[in-house]
Amino acid sequence: MHRIGPLIVLEGKNDSKVPYSRSLYLDCSEKVLIDSGAQRKQLVNIDHEFGIELIINTHYHPDHIRNNHVFSNIPKWMNPLEYEMSRSIEKIAMANGVFQEWGPIGVEAWKQTMPQELIENLDGISGSYKYESEYQFGDVKVIFLHTPGHTSGLACPYFPELGVVFTVDYDMTSFGPWYNGTDGNIEEFIASGKRLLTLDADTYITGHQKGIFTKQEFKQAMDSFLAIIDKRDELIAKYVKEGLTFKELTSIGIFYPKKHLENPILQTWERSGIRKHLKRLGLSVPEDSADLLKAK
Repeated sequence: MHRIGPLIVLEGKNDSKVPYSRSLYLDCSEKVLIDSGAQRKQLVNIDHEFGIELIINTHYHPDHIRNNHVFSNIPKWMNPLEYEMSRSIEKIAMANGVFQEWGPIGVEAWKQTMPQELIENLDGISGSYKYESEYQFGDVKVIFLHTPGHTSGLACPYFPELGVVFTVDYDMTSFGPWYNGTDGNIEEFIASGKRLLTLDADTYITGHQKGIFTKQEFKQAMDSFLAIIDKRDELIAKYVKEGLTFKELTSIGIFYPKKHLENPILQTWERSGIRKHLKRLGLSVPEDSADLLKAK
């Protein structure tokens, strides 16, 4: 655990790598947990020692709602754009690219693989919060900034009086930006990343891995982080020039290592992410993925 004033940073396993994430606990007169992806034991201990009265989820991804179900009697809020969607398995399948890539049959197959805990994590969400509005929890002020790109509804909690922002999945990892669901958007990701740099903040807390950056460190890391998008463009353009089909392109391993593409959901995200870059490059994907990619 790491404390910044009234904020306690709680770690997920393996340096909060996916499928875990970092959580923030507001240790004030109102006991609030932001995201529940940290180690379950830590969260239970925090609840026993200080109490948890409200859980706020920045977005619906499993690594950030991982332990919602552990606190079944506690109210849970989701951002307003994803609140209704997160209550429908079918809509989540569409947001994750499952319907886009595999159709209704793929959605049904995906539903059969969903862990019961994930369903419970989603079912427990009972309300939503507002973007860009100031909330006061005890003596802690927080604004939930709308920072789309990773998902359409992602919120980054900003604590203006503390000079702290929780950047969630603007995480500066070597993997690079993740916008691979159909609800992700490359241009919005870039814009949101740049917006975070304009905040009057000295401390940036990410949802995964390294964790805590100074503003200068975060700015330097962001330059490298966003540059990965251009590198992906260049790599995909090179393969297209060589005459690869969409099917061949999506089996190389642009985002995920080739050996991991046998995992159906990773293969889905690989395909969806490549579609976004092809669109940026002005190329269209033919109905038959064995055909060559064509300029629009």
